Amino acid sequence: MIKEESTDTVVVDHPTTIVAEGLTFPEAPRWHDGALYFSDFYSHSVYCLKGEQLNLVVEVAGRPSGLGWLPNGDMLVVSMCDQRVLRFDGEQLNEFADVSDVMMGPLNDMVVTTQGQAYVGSFGFEIGEPIQASKLVKLEHNGAFEVVAEEMTFPNGSVLLDGGKVLVVAETLGHCLTAFDVGDDGLLSGRRLWADLGEVMPDGIASDGCGGIWVATVDCYVLRVLEGGQISHRIALSQKSFACVLDAAGDFLYICTSAELEPEACQLARSGRIERFDLRSLSEKLVLK
Repeated sequence: MIKEESTDTVVVDHPTTIVAEGLTFPEAPRWHDGALYFSDFYSHSVYCLKGEQLNLVVEVAGRPSGLGWLPNGDMLVVSMCDQRVLRFDGEQLNEFADVSDVMMGPLNDMVVTTQGQAYVGSFGFEIGEPIQASKLVKLEHNGAFEVVAEEMTFPNGSVLLDGGKVLVVAETLGHCLTAFDVGDDGLLSGRRLWADLGEVMPDGIASDGCGGIWVATVDCYVLRVLEGGQISHRIALSQKSFACVLDAAGDFLYICTSAELEPEACQLARSGRIERFDLRSLSEKLVLK
């Protein structure tokens, strides 16, 4: 069941273009300096795709996830298994922050502001253990951190809206998108429901700048969701979607997909792909309804 999908929902069956394949489990795609960056979980690698050229950026032993950039151009990389955020200056990979004292379970996705503040979530529990609530931590540009939100149900992909004044977080096991106001000091307030997604489990998300958020669903489609929960578009896929991002112009949606989810199966099958959907092919412009 898809929450509030109606006859107004545009169901898209245009094929995607596969731009990278043979990956273990691609995640956390980011558009930066005219190129697509993403993490590949079980090869422990961060890649950059520019044109048709796929290059290894850095290897992360603790399994890379969320990515972002500091104002000076250094890359931040979430290291999931050891609950750290690492800093890569193009040559060396060093610890930026160790949040293991305040976070439970593997670290997960991250969003970084233009001022260099980062928001990071975690599973909240180890795989196979009972589900527990998690937290969000805010990292400063010097690596100092503090907890800024609690009682999050598997916080995952995040986006900044309204020029960085609003943070929206996908709560995968909460089946919703949750919004916060972002203060000048980076602290969060005004927590509220942005969209109830029914049975959908939102993973990675991406803002289109037109009032919509594209949602990877851990299923064979992605959704475009408006505030309040209306589904404006649904794009069918041949594999499950786990994250997505738009290019700088907003012409293309890049989607991380995989046929598998379990670590061993991902490493054996290498079904992971980066798929590209041409948003210009949509018959209606993406505007807030």
